[in-house]
Amino acid sequence: MLPPMIKYLPLGDINARYDAEIREAVIRVLDSGWYLRGEATRQFEEHYAQYIGTRHCIGVANGLDALTLILRAYMEMGVMHEGDEVIVPANTYIASILAITENRLKPVLVEPSPDTLQIDDALIEQAVTPRTRAIMIVHLYGRCAYTDRIGDICRLHNLKLIEDNAQAHGCRFVPSIVTESQQTRTGSLGDAAGHSFYPGKNLGAMGDAGAVTTNDDELADIIRALGNYGSHQKYVHDYLGRNSRIDELQAAILDVKLHHLDTDNQRRREIAARYELEICNELVTCRLAASEKPFLSQREVVSLNRDCVCHIFPVFSPCRNELQRYLADNGVETQIHYPIPPHKQRCYQEWNALSLPVTERISEQELSIPCHQALSDDDATRIIDLLNNFK
Repeated sequence: MLPPMIKYLPLGDINARYDAEIREAVIRVLDSGWYLRGEATRQFEEHYAQYIGTRHCIGVANGLDALTLILRAYMEMGVMHEGDEVIVPANTYIASILAITENRLKPVLVEPSPDTLQIDDALIEQAVTPRTRAIMIVHLYGRCAYTDRIGDICRLHNLKLIEDNAQAHGCRFVPSIVTESQQTRTGSLGDAAGHSFYPGKNLGAMGDAGAVTTNDDELADIIRALGNYGSHQKYVHDYLGRNSRIDELQAAILDVKLHHLDTDNQRRREIAARYELEICNELVTCRLAASEKPFLSQREVVSLNRDCVCHIFPVFSPCRNELQRYLADNGVETQIHYPIPPHKQRCYQEWNALSLPVTERISEQELSIPCHQALSDDDATRIIDLLNNFK
C-alpha cells in the first residue's frame, strides 16, 4: 500500500497555517462595507512598497495587467511607441511576452544561460537595436535574474529596466559579500516591476491579484489612473484605461501573509538545499544537461540560495516524461514549467521556425518537484530517495 500522495502545492495546507489571522482580516473587510480601493488596499500597498523598497505600490487585478500597464504608461509618457522593441527572455511564462505584444511593441527573445536558467546577460547587448526601449527581466523559478552587467547595458543604451517579479516575492539581489541590510529586493532593482499574487505564488492571494512597484512618481500616477478606467477623478477620464484593481479582500489576505513571507521562503530554501545536495542520479539533475556543474558542493548551494526564494524547484532529465510517471506511480505529484515555450505557441506562429536550443531543451527536460513551506522533512526525504532510485 502506497503512503499518502505528496501534492505538488497543497494550498489548503499552506493557508491553514494562518487561518485565524486570515479569517480575522476577512471579517474586518466584510464588516467595513467597503470592498474596493479602501483601507485594506491602502495598507497593503504601503506595507508591500516598504517591504520591496520602493516609494510606490499600485494594486492591480493580476500579474499580466501589472506588466501591461507598466508598458502602457511608458507609451502614454512618450518613452515608447508602437513598434518599439523590448528584450525579454525566451525562457519565460507567456504572460511576460503577452504584455509586450498587447501594447503593439515587439518582443526580442534572448536565450537563457544553461547555468542560471535566467536571461543570458552575455547575449543581451547584441540584441539591442535603435528601436530597443527596454529590457524585461524575469526572476524565473524564484531566482534573481538581475546582474550588474544588465544594469550597465541599460545605462549605456538608455533603456528602461522592467522586472517581472511574479515568481520571486522576497528574493534579493546579492552582488557580493554584503550585509543583509545592503541587499536589494527584486521588484526594486529596475525602473518598474510587475508582481503576481496568483494563489500558487510565494505570496499568494485567494484569487487573482497583482501589483506594480516603482520609484517613478509620474509612472505610478499614470498606472493608478490606467487601472481605474483611465481616471484620477470620478467621471473624468484622461486615458483610455481599463478596470484593473485589487479588491479589499485580497489586499487584506495578502497583508496577513506578507508578515510570514520571509519565514516561508526560508523553509523553501532549506528544502531546496537538501535537494541540491542529496539528489545524486545522472538521469535526474538540478542543473540543465548543458550546465558545466550538474552537481554542486555545499558551499556552492548556500551561495546559490542567497538570491533565490525557490518558487519552483526544477529538476532535469532526458527522460522527463518517464520520470513524471514514475513519481506519480509512487505517490508524488509534479508539474512541468513549461512544456511549450512561447516561440512554439500557435498564438505566435510567426516565431515557430525560430531555433532557441537552450529554451527548447529546458522545455523538454524540466520537471518541477514539490518545494513549499508545508512540506515535511519526511516527505522531502521520500522524494529524494525516489529520484535517486529512478532508472
